[in-house]
Amino acid sequence: MVESQAFFSKMVDELVEFSEYDPELADGIKWLDTQALKKGITFYDMVFEVLYKHDVNSKAKDWLSTRN
Repeated sequence: MVESQAFFSKMVDELVEFSEYDPELADGIKWLDTQALKKGITFYDMVFEVLYKHDVNSKAKDWLSTRN
């Protein structure tokens, strides 16, 4: 579990570093940081929440498409 948390943190840190060269990514990171502050959670928790919701929604859409 600690290894996966370290991997996730490193991945997020690399995205933040790369955002120096990508204005759209930088804007998204700033938005995520603002949302995290509003919710009273860490930036990393906010990134995880967004990615988790995206994954759940994608799986739900896939499931729905196979049901019809």
